[in-house]
Amino acid sequence: MTYHEAGSVEVQRAQARAWFESLRSRICAALEILEQEAPPELFPGTPASFAFKPWNRKSGEGGGTGGFLKGGRLFEKAAVHTSSANGKLTPELAKTLPGGDKQLDYLSTSISLIIHPRSPRVPTVHMNTRFLATSVGWFGGGADLTPMLPEQRSQQATDAAVFHRAMQRACDAHDPSYYPKFKAWADEYFFLPHRNEARGVGGIFYDHLNSGDFAKDFAFTRDVGLALLEAYPGIVRRRMREAWTGQERKQQLACRSLYAEFNLLYDRGTMFGLRTGGNVETILSSMPPMVSWD
Repeated sequence: MTYHEAGSVEVQRAQARAWFESLRSRICAALEILEQEAPPELFPGTPASFAFKPWNRKSGEGGGTGGFLKGGRLFEKAAVHTSSANGKLTPELAKTLPGGDKQLDYLSTSISLIIHPRSPRVPTVHMNTRFLATSVGWFGGGADLTPMLPEQRSQQATDAAVFHRAMQRACDAHDPSYYPKFKAWADEYFFLPHRNEARGVGGIFYDHLNSGDFAKDFAFTRDVGLALLEAYPGIVRRRMREAWTGQERKQQLACRSLYAEFNLLYDRGTMFGLRTGGNVETILSSMPPMVSWD
């Protein structure tokens, strides 16, 4: 089906929303299992679980559900959120979006997640996928991996290779041109110019994806989420049995500073959410629980 057909764009948004919410449940369940599996000699205490907090928009219509795991044994902080909204773009923001010159009203739905492990040997991961429509509709998002230790922070490192293979399989199943294009976009997007340094080892990033076929683009976006669900728990299971040193913890906290700086200075989702009346608690939950600039 094409965009804005087969009923209405609201029907398409409802389909995307149902998927994002089901994916949230699967990801949260997988993380809670990992919390329980973590070796107690390295991760003492009681396994944590997610708390879910509904919220409503202060402007426009809609809201979402914030999923928060805090102070876990394995995961120091994890957030998996879904949202669905109707609102009005500012004229300045509308100029940056497809169809915004013809229509300020928009609707959207999305899933976003950020996972900050306690162990510096377990990488941080981020994913966001979304459907947004003004006078035209599109999908966007991506996923990227951020290892904390210098020897892990290359795209040839084991965890990075596993992660990229999963993303490439998701891309290649739909269009062989996607992976090289979206990988290069991620390498550019997740780069901090003021540091002259990448946030992590990348992944894929895409935006304003409208092939003319809603079902095709939706299927690809679903596979990006499934690729994350396939790759990341395996990476965590391999790394969570490795002991770490105090020096590695210091390296982790220093590397997290790149994460904080990127999210506050460059992240599109953060900027869009704050400018359109989104929920501040969920938007800023991507920030690391502890960080050091020493």
